[in-house]
Amino acid sequence: MGTLRRFLERLRESDEEALAREVREWAETVPGRVPIGQARPRTRVKLAGIVRRITVLPVEGFEAFEVVLWDGTGEVTAVWLGRRGIPGLGLGSRLVVEGMLGTGREGLRMVNPTFEFG
Repeated sequence: MGTLRRFLERLRESDEEALAREVREWAETVPGRVPIGQARPRTRVKLAGIVRRITVLPVEGFEAFEVVLWDGTGEVTAVWLGRRGIPGLGLGSRLVVEGMLGTGREGLRMVNPTFEFG
């Protein structure tokens, strides 16, 4: 009966809820990662999620490449200074970032993290 109940629950969930569940399930397979919703500023963390937004911004005379990473529990902005992009990275890409977590005007922020594709 549990399988049928789970199937019926999945039929009722919205597309956003289904995507959040899928991303959480994938992120849980990344060794050593912390859910974004549980990550604390001023700590070194590994985060995994999908890219929801990409922006290229001028920052004090330098370009900055910025992505919003989402894992179904929260989101973080990852910024790489002096870059215009990362080859192969696009909206919906699975990405794992690691670095020092801070806060910015719009929430959690990580500057120049190391990264790998998921």
